[in-house]
Amino acid sequence: MFYFFYTLCANLIFLIATVLGDGWEDVGLPNLLFVVAMLIPSLAATFRRLHDTDHSGWWLLIGFVPIIGMMILLIVMVQDSQAGANQYGPNPKGWRA
Repeated sequence: MFYFFYTLCANLIFLIATVLGDGWEDVGLPNLLFVVAMLIPSLAATFRRLHDTDHSGWWLLIGFVPIIGMMILLIVMVQDSQAGANQYGPNPKGWRA
């Protein structure tokens, strides 16, 4: 849900900046400010998701490998949480223990 709202807000900022601005030049700064403001929360959400699937946060670095790294990271991120507790804590979906 975090990334859904992140994308929704980024697109809304883009739309508002495009409508209120004089052209494409005015779109960059509002989007840059949004991305910078959301950097720490998006990293935290990614780390939490990796921990839910019983992977270390260091797996985020595999995304720097061109093409295949991002595909591997996407596959890991869309997997269901590990059933029960893992080394990073209990399953956030407590009803699925």
